[in-house]
Amino acid sequence: MKTVMFLTLLGLFLHDTAAVKHSLTFVLTASYGVPEFPEFVGVGMVDGVQSGYCNSPTNAVVPTREWMKEFFRDNPQYLEFLSAMCLNYHYHLKVHINIIMHHLNQSGGVHILQKMSGCEWDEETGETAGYNQYGYDGEDFLTLDFEALTWVALNPKAIMTKLRWDTDKAYLQSDKVFYIHNCPRWLKSYIQQASISLPKTVLPSVSLLQKSPSSPVSCFATGFYPDRAVMFWRKDGEELYEGVDHGEILPNNDDTFQMSVDLNISSVKPEDWEKYECVFQLSGVEEDIVTRLDKSEIRSNNGSPPWFPVVIGVVPGLLLLSVSIAGFIMWRKKKNGEREEPEIELSSNM
Repeated sequence: MKTVMFLTLLGLFLHDTAAVKHSLTFVLTASYGVPEFPEFVGVGMVDGVQSGYCNSPTNAVVPTREWMKEFFRDNPQYLEFLSAMCLNYHYHLKVHINIIMHHLNQSGGVHILQKMSGCEWDEETGETAGYNQYGYDGEDFLTLDFEALTWVALNPKAIMTKLRWDTDKAYLQSDKVFYIHNCPRWLKSYIQQASISLPKTVLPSVSLLQKSPSSPVSCFATGFYPDRAVMFWRKDGEELYEGVDHGEILPNNDDTFQMSVDLNISSVKPEDWEKYECVFQLSGVEEDIVTRLDKSEIRSNNGSPPWFPVVIGVVPGLLLLSVSIAGFIMWRKKKNGEREEPEIELSSNM
């Protein structure tokens, strides 16, 4: 069985500045021949954090972040709209994966068709950008050129699909309008909701962790907000680059974040331990959190202790994409090629 891994990583963060590039990303995936896994999954995220999902067994959108739940409470028609679109895209991608398999003379096996789309908004410059692309069996397949309004085949296998999809001009124009204009508008609404629902800044708890005496020492910070943070090791006041392994910023279940940075201590002399420090910096907070390398402060255990950080977010494996659907799945009305979107009512305190 072919193993396919899908990773959609769009979480951009800036440090030492209030300006942020925001992103809204949708990932829709249809599978064929994958036992005990939904034939359709839709997931998505705002600013790199998953905020909702839907799948073929339920065909209903489930918000995973508290601020998104609040958004749906204020806009119940929107949740109903999204769930209907989940069902529509389920059948939309299911049909296309079968058509592509037919064109490629594939009668069995494991096959994956994935649609990744969305937009970005630079809060400082106001610039926006949209994207819409497809992957098939772990390879780039098609991407939409918004200027030429044509599909670009990224793989020879995609030529027939490109030629067929290029004939639907109303569909292409609808894509351009949505990803260039409407998607950024929705993204701004989400950012506005999140900024009201979430605290401006929350400092983390920082711990030194070590699996065994010979393992690297991990400086682990959890419970901070927002995700615009950096963490590093330094010696005698100078940042270290060799022997240091930086982890990604990952979401917790309570809308806060976690991150870690490991230090290889195999070459650190006992008398030099006090010269090493872990530094955590959070955007909007002037004072750094500094944790000195101290054996007495290290939480250590042989094996895999229960207090080690749990990776939340990207789940590797056959088809398991861990990213993205922060809001809604787009659909278009067959009769005129335009999307029908519900009206959004923002909270009175927005």
